[in-house]
Amino acid sequence: MTTDQLSVTFAALSDPTRRAILARVAKGEVTVNQLAEPFRLKLPTVSKHLKVLRRAGLVTQGRQAQWRPVRLEAAPLKEVADWVERYRENWEERMGQLNDYLQTLKTEEEKHGRKK
Repeated sequence: MTTDQLSVTFAALSDPTRRAILARVAKGEVTVNQLAEPFRLKLPTVSKHLKVLRRAGLVTQGRQAQWRPVRLEAAPLKEVADWVERYRENWEERMGQLNDYLQTLKTEEEKHGRKK
């Protein structure tokens, strides 16, 4: 089954540990050992999370002498941001409508003397 890149990215971001790993990698290159420390995870578990993040294109792993630094690749996040942006106008409009409705209710309550 072919899965589009946006779906792969959302799947990778669906796990809170992977989001936390991504947040740590966003601060700068780290090793797998450094990533494992704050999560108290075993290295194979961190490696599995990194594999998912690599498959989504969110991180890359280089090779420098003895260590393999993990670094952020932000391009897939831009695609997510662009997708969400298309819906922002819609939810802002709906929030505006909700605000107008609540103001109408408040005005009606004040008009009929039903203040809280």
